[in-house]
Amino acid sequence: MEMNAKILFLDLDGTLLNDQKEITPGNRRAIETALSLGRRVVIATGRPLHSALFQARRLGLDGPGCYVIAYNGAVIWDCAAGRELFRRALAMEDLYALFDEAGRRGIHIQTYDQTHVLVEPRCDDGIIRSYCELTRTEFRVIGDVRRDVVQPPCKALMIAEDRPPLDGMARWIGEKMAGRVDCFYSSRLFLEAAPAGMNKGVAVRTLCGALGIAVEDSVAAGDEANDLSMLRAAGLGAAIRNAAPEVKAAAGYVTEQDNNHDGVAEVVRRFLLGGED
Repeated sequence: MEMNAKILFLDLDGTLLNDQKEITPGNRRAIETALSLGRRVVIATGRPLHSALFQARRLGLDGPGCYVIAYNGAVIWDCAAGRELFRRALAMEDLYALFDEAGRRGIHIQTYDQTHVLVEPRCDDGIIRSYCELTRTEFRVIGDVRRDVVQPPCKALMIAEDRPPLDGMARWIGEKMAGRVDCFYSSRLFLEAAPAGMNKGVAVRTLCGALGIAVEDSVAAGDEANDLSMLRAAGLGAAIRNAAPEVKAAAGYVTEQDNNHDGVAEVVRRFLLGGED
C-alpha cells in the first residue's frame, strides 16, 4: 500500500524515540524532509503538555507545521501559534474519587498542573522519581488533592510494580465511573484515567477537521495500547516492529525496522514521501 499523506501522527516512547529516549538521525532526516514538503507532523503522547512541549523543542518539532497532542488526546497544541486548540479535563469529583480509591488499594497515583506532576505525601517516592527522570518533568508534593489542585486536570496516572493491582483498579473504574472516566494502559504498568471519550483517535479526527485535512490523508504510528484508537482513526495505522501484539494486529502496516533502527523513517518514506528519500 502506497499513499502520499498530508499529516503524520507519532507516538513518542517506543515509536519516535529509541530506547535511550533519543531520536535517531534517520528518523530526524525523514521528518525534516516531510516538513520541507509541507506535510504536518504531530507528536501524540500520553505525557503532560509541558513534557511533550519540552520534547518537541528538543527534537526540533516545534515550528510551522508541527502540533502536539498531550494527555492521550485531552489537549491539542499548535506549536507555531503557541496556543491550545482543544482541551478536555476530568471532573474534580472524579479526580477525588480516583485518589481515594487508589489510596485504599495502596496504588501510587499522580495528576498534573501546567508545570509539575502532583502527588500527595503518601506517594511512592521511587516511582515518582523514576517517572520524572523518564519524562524529564518535575514533581511537587501537595498536601491534599481536594485542597491543592486548583484547575481540573486532564488525567490521572496510576503506576505499580506489578499488574494485578492495576487490573483491579481498572475494573473498579469501569464499574463505578462508566460514562465519565475511561481507563487504559499506556505501558504495562501505567494505567491512565482520562475524561470519557478522550483518546488519541478523537484527537486525530479533531485536528484533521481543524486543519481541513481529510482523515483519509493521515498516517499514525505507535506501539502501545493507548495508540490503538489513533491507528484505527487514521487513514493508515502503522505499528512499529517493537509494538505490542494487539497493536500489530490492529495496524494496516507493520514496519520492518524497530524504534532503535529508524522505524518512523520507514513510515515517512513509504506513506508521506511516496517512496522517495
